[in-house]
Amino acid sequence: MTEAELRKKLELLRTEHRDLDAAIAALTEAGERTGFADQLQIARLKKRKLRLKDQIAIIEDELLPDIIA
Repeated sequence: MTEAELRKKLELLRTEHRDLDAAIAALTEAGERTGFADQLQIARLKKRKLRLKDQIAIIEDELLPDIIA
């Protein structure tokens, strides 16, 4: 992948990560209001969010490699 493609993918992953954060917060808040939170759905979203975080870190490492002086 070119640098431009990596940056585009990185932005898409970050957007999805933020969206998942909002969805998790909304489900948690709804659960607090109703007394029932869909823990399975929240757990799935959190796992997806962690996978996205790992993918983001991999792409960031490709874009900004470690330079050992």
